[in-house]
Amino acid sequence: MRPRRSSRRYKCRVPKGTENRGIYPLTGEQFVKTIEVHISGKVQKVGFRSCIKRIASRLSIRGEVMNLPDGSVRILATGEKIVLEKFVSMIYGCPRAVIRDMAVFDRNLQEFAEFSIRRVSA
Repeated sequence: MRPRRSSRRYKCRVPKGTENRGIYPLTGEQFVKTIEVHISGKVQKVGFRSCIKRIASRLSIRGEVMNLPDGSVRILATGEKIVLEKFVSMIYGCPRAVIRDMAVFDRNLQEFAEFSIRRVSA
């Protein structure tokens, strides 16, 4: 018999008396960062950008995705560090896309209102 899974989500709690000592971050903003992802392969004209937007929306990531003239795709994504790692790993699950190469770079923090598909004019 399998053990039952709890449906409750546990939150990290800051012990009393350590709020202002710098031991624990006071806000979640310190964990937020922006990454840039370049993906090459068969990633254009296969619904790849909409798949990326769907994944980002599920994970509450903000940013943009766009096709580049050389046939690759560029993603700018802002979110919590752990969630961004999950996001990058989920990119490989997009159907019909064949990813040949993926490069991830850290960027200066950028703020976006939502995750959007940007159309770049040639």
